[in-house]
Amino acid sequence: MLAQRPEAAPLAGGTNLLVQIKEDHRSETALLSLKRVSDLNHISGGDEPPHALVIGAGVTMKRIAADPLIQKRYPALAAAAGLIGSVQTRNMATVGGNLCNASPSADTAPPLLAFNAQAVLVSTKGERAVPLADFFTGPGTTVLQPGELLKELVIPAPAARTGSAYARHIPRAAMDISVVGVAVVVTLDADKTIREARITLGAVAPTSIRAGAAERVLNGRLPEDSLLAEAGSVAAGEARPVDDVRASVAYRRHLVNVLTQDALRQAIDNAES
Repeated sequence: MLAQRPEAAPLAGGTNLLVQIKEDHRSETALLSLKRVSDLNHISGGDEPPHALVIGAGVTMKRIAADPLIQKRYPALAAAAGLIGSVQTRNMATVGGNLCNASPSADTAPPLLAFNAQAVLVSTKGERAVPLADFFTGPGTTVLQPGELLKELVIPAPAARTGSAYARHIPRAAMDISVVGVAVVVTLDADKTIREARITLGAVAPTSIRAGAAERVLNGRLPEDSLLAEAGSVAAGEARPVDDVRASVAYRRHLVNVLTQDALRQAIDNAES
């Protein structure tokens, strides 16, 4: 159907799309409902290495936040999904919609990037896998071609002694858009040295970005408070925020520093437990 009408906008939960249409931020001549496509609504794998976790694009935030396996092995993703909108929104909103909307502040993007997820795209021509790091091309834009759908996300199984966390700041207690979001995935060696750290920043650049310099500060070192403070400062310097009505550049950089340290401490605690 999409091949016949490639201009049609795919509709899953509609929590972004329908609001944008109602507020005249976009105009669509056709919508294509995906709600009855069962292949988009599965969670599978991920039980033990090397099995990857596969999440269909139509899986709701409620399911992701409540899934025991995701809570255990991918807690940063479960936490991010559980923070989105209201209970009613999480019952409708899908992970595919959150990503395809391509908002710089999308909460699921930083943890999925930190977990090195791949996006599987499908059309009548077949399937292709794209690293999620290459999926976003700018605010509101992705590599999806006309007639192509996001089918599922494939997330590698984390190594032993790996912990993760997601931290964000919003002006209100809930039901708001992230001013800054930080996802961290940390793998420790047996002596608690940081073998590998992955840090992803949301809402501080046109797309979610990896804080590569901050990661290099951490790798191969013991996670002392002074080291985490250094990593937070370096991550703040890597952010590329803008001034807008929600926050200044200086405030967003400050938040990156603080939230990176908070997420690192939580991820390290998770890795040690």
